[in-house]
Amino acid sequence: MTAQLPPPSLALGQEPGSSDRKAMAVLVLACMGQFVGVLDASIVNVALPAMGTELNLTPTGLQWVINAYMLAFAGLLLLGGRASDIYGERRVFVVGASLFTLASLLGGIATTPTQLIVARAVQGLGAAVLAPTTLTILTTTFPKGPRQTKAIASWTAVGAAGGAAGGTLGGVLTEYLSWRWTLLINVPIGIALVITALIVISRSHYGQGRRLDVLGTILVTAGLTALAYGTVQTHEHGWVSAEVLVPLGAGVLSLAAFLLVQSRATQPLVPLGLLRNRLVAGSSLAMFLMGTIFLSMWYFLSLHMQDDLDYTPLQAGIGFLPHALTMIVASRAAPWFLRRMGNRTLIVAGALVGLAGMVWQAQMADGYITGILIPGFLMCAGASVSYTPIALIGTAGIDRSNSGLVSGLLTASRTVGGSLGLAALATVAATQATPAQGSSAAFLVGAGLMAITVAVVLLILPRGAGHSPAPEPGR
Repeated sequence: MTAQLPPPSLALGQEPGSSDRKAMAVLVLACMGQFVGVLDASIVNVALPAMGTELNLTPTGLQWVINAYMLAFAGLLLLGGRASDIYGERRVFVVGASLFTLASLLGGIATTPTQLIVARAVQGLGAAVLAPTTLTILTTTFPKGPRQTKAIASWTAVGAAGGAAGGTLGGVLTEYLSWRWTLLINVPIGIALVITALIVISRSHYGQGRRLDVLGTILVTAGLTALAYGTVQTHEHGWVSAEVLVPLGAGVLSLAAFLLVQSRATQPLVPLGLLRNRLVAGSSLAMFLMGTIFLSMWYFLSLHMQDDLDYTPLQAGIGFLPHALTMIVASRAAPWFLRRMGNRTLIVAGALVGLAGMVWQAQMADGYITGILIPGFLMCAGASVSYTPIALIGTAGIDRSNSGLVSGLLTASRTVGGSLGLAALATVAATQATPAQGSSAAFLVGAGLMAITVAVVLLILPRGAGHSPAPEPGR
């Protein structure tokens, strides 16, 4: 019988039973790291009107409060994922959490729009370094099988809840303290993450002799940034203007150059063989499409509740609470559904439920029950049950040396989708006669994207893709 080695993220020489406690501590740490990263993409949504009033932010400036974070986050996620493969999860986690904490402090004391937007961008950088590591330490701590499925379901639940809980927490903080506390609240959390990581994540020695692909990182970040910037400019200049076509063209050229560099580099940021892997490519594309609408819907719902329904920031925040609870319950239920449906079928089912919710939400009814609660339940439940099987498929069969990169690729796909989706959907909304009609159009486009997601999953991902046993009840 072959001796089983301890998971690489855990310290050697532990007493029997201590590895389970250590694994639980790592799970809690990974979930908290995931939570604050996703939370910060949404917590400022409810605070946007207050930010705009105090700092004289234009509508485009308000979009950049969101996009500066999401763009830096998305553009550097691949770098963060590869860095964890080379330098080890412990070091990269601590660096990411430290950057995130410092930027949160600077954003919380900002006195000009420029200071706030720059701080948000640095926050995104810290989150980009931190986020891929949270999934990597789970896939290296828990062996493939029931325990890993359950751990990823917990990670997904906490991350999904962070997006919805951001609205509730942002509303409470803005109403009773100030919009600044939507950023300052991260400071004590970030300090706790750094201290805990130094205690529970052991030093690793993976990737010795390997180096980062700096040129590839610059090209992919520049390309994604240019694409997002060009898309945002359509709000003011239209799709055929030079202000839009020039950055869009530059983005496409930069990404094309990135692929060329990757094909020739001895140590590429993204080995092109990974992109030819059907499981990685299909799950990344599905994550991109779902992120396009699900990370944007908080923006439209927040403005709809405050601008159209005259909710206070607190009321809007409380209005998001059922969304958060739905995402937690649905994500935790994903292993139960997986035992009965399988990965591919569950993704399709979740996308169809989310599609139904978006079509309902597009009606923009006045009452909270039929206008916010029920369609929100469908959208959140559909998204949440889908994320766990997508992560399982994307990481199935991936070598340890590329686990951080694939984690970064999946997270980047969802975040790039959210960033480009917000810009594109905001442009669609701006073409309508009223804000309510604009939000309705955005959700109808989202429903169309969910239909495309279903087609992608059925056409690219094979039956039984990424299958591993789900945890038994009570395990």
